[in-house]
Amino acid sequence: MILKDISFASPQENILCDEMFFFLAEKKGGPEILRFWESPDPFVVLGRIGKADKDVKAEAVRRDKIPVLRRSSGGGTVLQGKGCLNFTLVVRKDRDPRMNDLRESYRYLLEFVRQSLSRQGVESVFQPISDLALKNPPKKFSGNAQRRGRKAVLHHGTILYNFNLPLIERYLLLPEDQPEYRQNRKHLDFITNIPLDPAKFKSSLAESLGVSEQTGQLTLLERKQLREFLQERNMAVF
Repeated sequence: MILKDISFASPQENILCDEMFFFLAEKKGGPEILRFWESPDPFVVLGRIGKADKDVKAEAVRRDKIPVLRRSSGGGTVLQGKGCLNFTLVVRKDRDPRMNDLRESYRYLLEFVRQSLSRQGVESVFQPISDLALKNPPKKFSGNAQRRGRKAVLHHGTILYNFNLPLIERYLLLPEDQPEYRQNRKHLDFITNIPLDPAKFKSSLAESLGVSEQTGQLTLLERKQLREFLQERNMAVF
């Protein structure tokens, strides 16, 4: 597995970079990837079948000129920005039998994340099907989504550690599809930041996953594929 700690200035590049790594693993036999990234500016990203009119406060995002994009993976609508650390995993389905089952693959991969957080004194629990939360009362700090191929899985997640949480209330509606543990709580009653040293967390997670190489650069092939995706794909919702 190769660690790529790479963030881009534009939302489109950050989202399509994840999809590029998945494409190369699925179609070209590319390596397993662990990527970290963080957006300097806020933007909204919907899941593959998410509906903007159900999830996004359209008047607010238009007024504040917040980009609204759509990614190719499932999961719910999220607000990105400074203080939200993203981790991306592109892994082979044959690395573990649990990777062949959607629910079990979430539990399997997020256990690496949960244990890395525990080493920093952050005790969390897995909340099916794809969240990590603090306990008593359970408050979500990590949401996750996947795109599954024949050979590989793209898994990406967020970790809120220094995020401007009121922005979530400003730009996102309450989702219609909620996990049971949410109990219809408003955003600010349900979502929280956690104390996190990003550098230490990155190092711990990389070690747990058996990273063998680290780089802050894309290869020539990766840069070429990312450029093609940027030219071909219109991700903007409005």
